[in-house]
Amino acid sequence: MAEVSRATFYRHRDQPKAVSAEECALRDAVERIALKWPCYGSRRIQAELGRHGQEVRRWRVQRILRETGLLCLRRPTSWLVTTDSKHGFPVFPNLAADSTVTAVNQLWVTDITYIRLPQGFVFLAAILDAFSRKVIGWALAEHLRAEVCIEALEMAVKARHFPRGVIHHSDRGVQYCSNEYRGLLEKYHLRGSMARKGNPYDNAMAESFWKTLKYEQVYRSDYRTVQEARADIARFIEKIYNQQRLHSAIGYCSPTEFEATHRKS
Repeated sequence: MAEVSRATFYRHRDQPKAVSAEECALRDAVERIALKWPCYGSRRIQAELGRHGQEVRRWRVQRILRETGLLCLRRPTSWLVTTDSKHGFPVFPNLAADSTVTAVNQLWVTDITYIRLPQGFVFLAAILDAFSRKVIGWALAEHLRAEVCIEALEMAVKARHFPRGVIHHSDRGVQYCSNEYRGLLEKYHLRGSMARKGNPYDNAMAESFWKTLKYEQVYRSDYRTVQEARADIARFIEKIYNQQRLHSAIGYCSPTEFEATHRKS
């Protein structure tokens, strides 16, 4: 054994190892991404690093997140039912189940959710293009009548320049089965499609968007009024979700980037 005193041995053993410049740069990059996108997990952070030329193994990202206390945490919540399928209106068959989406404006999915305010709730309807996951229409209201869904549909149709033959998929809620809404689908030459009764997986894409919106924006905010909620949700959908946020289902691109890439190809 080396002739070293016990005190010297333990002093040198317990000293922290020097951190390389490369490790410091990686830690800084991971922290900046995690602070900008607090709900990103290790996979999305790894993808974001790769987009900037830093190819890193996922376990290193996870280690840094653990060590810095930046692992994202999910906030639990209670649920409010927004779907009333006990009505006498006719329903559409499920056309989405057998459809293969290869381009924009082939399949749109839509749904309604709620957002809690100090004095009650507001309700948000949104329409996504299934090809790119882009939100192409949305509307916020203090009621659950069909008008909020109609407003979202009108926005989507105008944003997509009035395409024909698109499959429009929803749940069996009374808003989507109403005469007014069905009349608009016919007017705009859209093909109605509805999920099977009691099967939430038939509209999983819309449910996934609600989860993203709530965990990454709504639960991190403190809306006092309808106006505050509308302004903040508009910013999140149009500036962050559609243009910046990386989506695992489309190769860690933003919806806008994904659509632009496929227009060129």
